[in-house]
Amino acid sequence: MSEVKILAIESSCDETAAAVVADGRRVLSNIIYSQIDLHTIYGGVVPEIASRKHIEKINPVIEAALEESGCTLSDIDAVAVTYGPGLVGPLLVGVAEAKAIAFAAGLPLIGVHHIHGHICANYLENPELKPPFMSLVVSGGHTHLVNVSDYGTYEVLGRTRDDAAGEAFDKVARAIGLGYPGGPKIDAAAKRGDPEAIEFPKAKVGDSEYDFSFSGLKSAVLNYLNHAEMKGESVNPDDLAASFQKAVVDVLCEHAQTAVREYKVKDFALAGGVASNSALRKSMKEMCEKENVRFYCPSPVFCTDNAAMIGVAAYHEYIRGNFANWSLNAIPNLKM
Repeated sequence: MSEVKILAIESSCDETAAAVVADGRRVLSNIIYSQIDLHTIYGGVVPEIASRKHIEKINPVIEAALEESGCTLSDIDAVAVTYGPGLVGPLLVGVAEAKAIAFAAGLPLIGVHHIHGHICANYLENPELKPPFMSLVVSGGHTHLVNVSDYGTYEVLGRTRDDAAGEAFDKVARAIGLGYPGGPKIDAAAKRGDPEAIEFPKAKVGDSEYDFSFSGLKSAVLNYLNHAEMKGESVNPDDLAASFQKAVVDVLCEHAQTAVREYKVKDFALAGGVASNSALRKSMKEMCEKENVRFYCPSPVFCTDNAAMIGVAAYHEYIRGNFANWSLNAIPNLKM
């Protein structure tokens, strides 16, 4: 049986990405155009600017992905695209492009949930990984603890009630003058600081032991800065970054450890943009070693938004014959 090759498109936020993935595991190409430099001057992603840049870049990115893979559209078996969650304007650009290509080439169309893509990124470099396993997805807009019982079958055990972890990183980085994007800048500053310098609160959600809340932690950091300013005290940004990061990482690891014990899983996979954070990767790996659980985490290029992960998730939909019709639309608040 010949390989199933999927052309995948991702445009949910500020990366225009296209990839060709074979049999849900082998990346033939993975092209990413990042808009970070464009949005840095605004301190965050501006949806209208992101949408316009996606329109400008999406055709060249797809052409580059096909060229790098050595494929033409006649070699492709299906077209996949992220249709949510994300920013509605950027999502619409990707969905419209995927529908146009699929229609013109007579190919099946597959809509992919963005978070499913992040989880599936773990399959790319770990051929031995297969369900069941547990996954923690930590990104700018999402913090989900998920039980993966089968390919394409997900049970959300816990999610954030307010700010996602990545969102808190961005807001705290801005508050202490590190700028955007917050995640990498907090990570770098924390390596120079003392994580025990300041004790910040770790919120627990009373009616759900697996849900997360980071808005209180963010507020605690802002209050700390305000009090220091009122008293005329200096603040060490590296110590603050390290202490804040520790509070986030501790909560994520504690929730994951509780779930690993309760569900008696043997494999645990970290995913999402914040999975690139060095302290989180280290702490999760140590937790898994302590619990005698195999630990998986994608390389940083597959943690942040990319189309290869969308191609992997789409492959399992393709195998099940789960195709979208021409009414496929962007759903910015798509639930798992």
